[in-house]
Amino acid sequence: QVQLVESGGGLVQAGGSLRLACAASGIIFSLHTMGWYRQAPGKQRELVARITFSESTNYADSVKGRFTISRNNAKNTVYLQMNSLKPEDTAVYYCNAIRGSNMYWGQGTQVTVSS
Repeated sequence: QVQLVESGGGLVQAGGSLRLACAASGIIFSLHTMGWYRQAPGKQRELVARITFSESTNYADSVKGRFTISRNNAKNTVYLQMNSLKPEDTAVYYCNAIRGSNMYWGQGTQVTVSS
């Protein structure tokens, strides 16, 4: 059974930092592209950052220079370091794993940035 379990969300003031983690089980983690998505109230889910099995990364324009995605294959974990947080970063953040036609989602973790 595949499980993606996010942690690290919470309430932070604008300008602060948070580090999200997503622990995966039930998949060959090192072969999957891992991503972080977010969904704010009333908005569509959007890609925040993605890291491939070869550690190539890409980011949404809105987070470039502020967020960093990384992975630790030995721990089956992907991270999202979020710095210089803004109120518009407030959303539920979801972990995602993709390999071929298989896609998996975590349950999400709330990030709230106060102004």
